[in-house]
Amino acid sequence: MRLLLIEDDESLGSAVRDQIASDGHVPNSARDLAGARDHPATVAYDLLLLDMMLPDGAGLTLLRDLRRKGATVPVIILTAMDRITDRIGGLNAGADDYLVKPFDLSELSARISAVARRYADNPNPHLQVGGFAVDLAQRRVERPEGAVDLSQREWIILETLLQSRGSIVAKTWLEDRLSSFDAEVESNTIEVYVGLRPPCFALRMTQGHPK
Repeated sequence: MRLLLIEDDESLGSAVRDQIASDGHVPNSARDLAGARDHPATVAYDLLLLDMMLPDGAGLTLLRDLRRKGATVPVIILTAMDRITDRIGGLNAGADDYLVKPFDLSELSARISAVARRYADNPNPHLQVGGFAVDLAQRRVERPEGAVDLSQREWIILETLLQSRGSIVAKTWLEDRLSSFDAEVESNTIEVYVGLRPPCFALRMTQGHPK
């Protein structure tokens, strides 16, 4: 998934970005409301991590604006404000989850996975795709012969395709996901990685963006 972290604390932001990347996601970041507003206009994010208190205003202002415009991107609030009224206010403004600082990075990973599954209409992290069993939480793929060892690149491709089951997935979209981790994405990279594995599902590719 591609995530946007909106957090002004550089130390915390760096730790969260490292955690997101280690989980196989693509992290981008903004340190204030002004920077955050520019991102969704140019990039389609799968999830936002939003601090409540930013240098140029309240994170809830951005959240309410997004929901008022009809944006359905899931949002997890990250904040030191731990009163029940603060949590209720965040959830009522349209947040999907609320995590109080300081928090354990592994808990953040679990919350991200849980919210992503809800939006994918898949509360169960265990999927059966053809002859393959996929554990989204543990990032494991198994078949009757045993576990399938996937590299980070292969998992990114698989996760992207699983998120788009039943839809056409553009080759350029997969390349964009990979390039966020590794700038050296060759013209035949997708064909190489998809061709290395027995297909878990039908893959249709087109030019342009996924429909």
